[in-house]
Amino acid sequence: MDAKKLLGLEEQGYRMAGRHSAIKICHWTRECIRGKDSCYKNTFYGINSHRCVQMTPVLDVCTHRCKWCWRDIDKSNKRWKGKPDSPSKVIAECIKQQKQILYGFGGNKKADRQKYEEALEPKHFAISLTGEPTLYPKLPELIKELTKRGITSFLVTNGTQPEMIKKLIKNPPTQIYLTLPAPNKKIYMKVCRPLIKDGWERIMKTLRMIKKFPRSTIRLTLVKGENMINPEEYAKLIKNKSDFIELKAYMWVGHSMKRLKYSNMPVHAEIKEFAEQIAGKEYRIAKEKENSRVVLLQKKGSRKKLHYSAS
Repeated sequence: MDAKKLLGLEEQGYRMAGRHSAIKICHWTRECIRGKDSCYKNTFYGINSHRCVQMTPVLDVCTHRCKWCWRDIDKSNKRWKGKPDSPSKVIAECIKQQKQILYGFGGNKKADRQKYEEALEPKHFAISLTGEPTLYPKLPELIKELTKRGITSFLVTNGTQPEMIKKLIKNPPTQIYLTLPAPNKKIYMKVCRPLIKDGWERIMKTLRMIKKFPRSTIRLTLVKGENMINPEEYAKLIKNKSDFIELKAYMWVGHSMKRLKYSNMPVHAEIKEFAEQIAGKEYRIAKEKENSRVVLLQKKGSRKKLHYSAS
């Protein structure tokens, strides 16, 4: 990565963690330490936002250039380059950088002291910051090492690496997220602008495997006028594939403001209406968080608890 782009990322709050990984303190981590509010993952699944590390093992590598991505992705690499850091080093460097940024809360009178001290001992990794994490060749080992240390993990993937997804079935994250970016291939090509030729077919392969994981969620990031159409096609694709479906509004922030308009951002009521259209008779609305503009659907009859963990 060139020095100019790296400087730009640091100005946005990113911190390198080794040669190719990075962390960025989430807005909700800060809010939680201040005793104000928590991420929707807390509302839905019980994740304590102040103990969560938002990270990526592949800072500048992705197979998509999605219009809604708030990162600077126009010059992203589609393939892995160089020798990867070990999982132990990735974890250690991420926690080190997380702590260094959070130390400032130690003297903040508005900070909850107990939450601040707990935050210095992370218990959750959200592997979702930027890039496509399944391109990190040692991802199964990374997940295994996190589990060994008692750290839960949410892995977000665009599904274009089904070969890695297959490997992860034997070393599963606590919860895997698959982003389903469009209701069909034509819209996918338009909104994701893939850097690989068979991206849609690869996503479909991953979609067929997702139910083999202990916990899985299919994620829809919805953009008005772009991919927030044809709910019946989404419903057909996700049928019997996962216990949980998340529908999240695109947010007009970062570099996405250069590609989309403010009017492309749905309000919560629109997300909820779209969720109801997809739910049909198979799913029900289990949770929602209005200020995050997100709705969680759960398969009717599912015995899986929403709050799998209190850590």
